[in-house]
Amino acid sequence: MKRDYYESLGIDRNATAEDIKSAYRREALKHHPDRNPDDSKAEERFKEVSNAYAVLSDPERKQLYDEFGEIALD
Repeated sequence: MKRDYYESLGIDRNATAEDIKSAYRREALKHHPDRNPDDSKAEERFKEVSNAYAVLSDPERKQLYDEFGEIALD
């Protein structure tokens, strides 16, 4: 089961675009594969955070996600 994108970034649903960007940068740096070599959990977490940011940073995709959840993005 996938985590909620907001939960993945550790932000509230009413977060601003700047909050989303800041949370992504913080989490991406923490879990980046270059900083955690040979750590598959960190790599998976990095992918999860990157995917969450890809959706939440795009206003149209964010709106679809907020209204219908992840199924709207398939």
